[in-house]
Amino acid sequence: MENPRPLWDNPLQFVFACISYAVGLGNVWRFPYLCQLYGGGGFLIPYFIMLIVEGMPLLYLELAVGQHMRRGSIGAWKIISPYLSGVGIASVVVSFFLSMYYNVINAWAFWYLFHSFQDPLPWASCPLNSNHTGFDEECAKTSSTQYFWYRKTLNISPSIEEYGSIQWEQAVCLILAWLVVYLCILRGTESTGKVVYVTASLPYLVLLIYLIRGLTLHGAVNGLIYMFTPKLGQLANPKTWINAATQIFFSLGLGFGSLIAFASYNEPNNNCERHAIIVSLINSSTSIFASIVTFSIYGFKATFNYENCLSKVILLLTNTFDLEEGALTADNLDSMKDYLTSTYPNQYVELLPQIKNCSLEAELDTAVQGTGLAFIVYSEAIKNMEVSQLYSVLYFIMLLMLGIGSMLGNTAAILTPLTDSKFLSTHFSKEVISGTVCFINCIVGLAFTMEAGNYWFDIFNDYAATLSLLLIVLVETIAVCYIYGLKRFEKDLLLMVGHKPNWYWKIMWAFASPVLIISLFIFYLTDYISTGTLQYKAWDATQGELVTKDYPSYALAVIGLLVAASTMCIPLGAIIIFIMKRLKRNVSTLE
Repeated sequence: MENPRPLWDNPLQFVFACISYAVGLGNVWRFPYLCQLYGGGGFLIPYFIMLIVEGMPLLYLELAVGQHMRRGSIGAWKIISPYLSGVGIASVVVSFFLSMYYNVINAWAFWYLFHSFQDPLPWASCPLNSNHTGFDEECAKTSSTQYFWYRKTLNISPSIEEYGSIQWEQAVCLILAWLVVYLCILRGTESTGKVVYVTASLPYLVLLIYLIRGLTLHGAVNGLIYMFTPKLGQLANPKTWINAATQIFFSLGLGFGSLIAFASYNEPNNNCERHAIIVSLINSSTSIFASIVTFSIYGFKATFNYENCLSKVILLLTNTFDLEEGALTADNLDSMKDYLTSTYPNQYVELLPQIKNCSLEAELDTAVQGTGLAFIVYSEAIKNMEVSQLYSVLYFIMLLMLGIGSMLGNTAAILTPLTDSKFLSTHFSKEVISGTVCFINCIVGLAFTMEAGNYWFDIFNDYAATLSLLLIVLVETIAVCYIYGLKRFEKDLLLMVGHKPNWYWKIMWAFASPVLIISLFIFYLTDYISTGTLQYKAWDATQGELVTKDYPSYALAVIGLLVAASTMCIPLGAIIIFIMKRLKRNVSTLE
């Protein structure tokens, strides 16, 4: 029997909720990185192919399941088959892992936002040392933005084995981030439905402002040329296609249970097919839009660094060889180098180690993703802009909106199955259940505010979801097509959207998408095995740079547990149901 549940006020609110969840930080910091790494404009070819083959079909499938079954992930898959209850539990576990560390990003965004009101920005220059005789030694070896990130924000330890203590400033920001999330989800769709209008639309306004500003920056065109110049040779690289598929998969938030949870609050006759197409296209368009903004700013940063490098070389050569001021310029630098080499060979050879090799291409080739792009590269560019405080405030408000929007989906994936439970919903109010989930996540999340917390953040970010989600979505697709039955599913869709799915949807669900997911699963599995000992990047304060280290054995054990905790829910759930049914049958036989 259909359970009574609150509904979205209108279909538009549901679309905004999906966009707020799907359009997240990955669109801003991972897609531009992949474009940069795998062929610029050429990456868009495999990206849109994967959107058609994988993204839209699987999004439609999850929305349709949630809308028809009118349950969260656990209840929805249990209705399809009791043996699939483990699939829903696996989704909840993955979402729980994600919530534990993802809100730390919002805590960092709050930290940077609060510091954005200072003039000058605290990451604009290196602080003085204790004697006030020069710059801080660690900062002098790196950059002011990296120093502010690794030392002032994270106060990072030299390795994962040196835990350190909780950083109280970051802990306070994390508590604030969870308080904001709690207030947004306090009354379920009643409160979330209003918040998503802001979290979905405000980032576009900020991106538009940044686009207008970015395009007017000196050197922006260099970044845009770099982005849109297709390197078609990368299409022969299997990793290009693998990463395109992975980006589509994770940017839409498939497998977490959030989309199923959101769709369960729809009217039964809502056109989820149309909404799947709209959300998919908006999500992908946002990735491209954000990349144009990112590469315009990236071009400005690269050009600024390149010209700054040239200025230092020109100053060095002018002072060393006592050249006339203005005799040496960026245009004649190479020819003057040749002249100085032939005229003063010994003196030039001695000076050579100090002469940097300035290259705009090398600056643009420097690939940065994740927190490095969000909190270092953007901060580097912002500090060199006019009215830098304004652009800093806007940028970190945008990051907060994207992060909070994603958190609304993550928490919905956990809370919807819990509130669907008759036992919990009759004994505890929605506010108490929501508060308990937020409190537990916040307490566990404090571990990420320790000095070694960022290393554990990377572990959760890299290993908590990848393989698990691929397995979850693979089982979901097989379950709908071959256990529930594609013909039966067609009839359900006929009742919901008014027509049966066409051949495109059926081929994607029954064949193309499962084959693609299996290929991705095999690739990641073999990649993990062939990698050997897993490694991580640790901050070396003495060198002012990241160094590679091996994970200790206990960290490898945690990685194994993270993967197993969610993936094992699927077979264990089926086994437990099988044993319970067998025991019930034996008891009824004895009676």
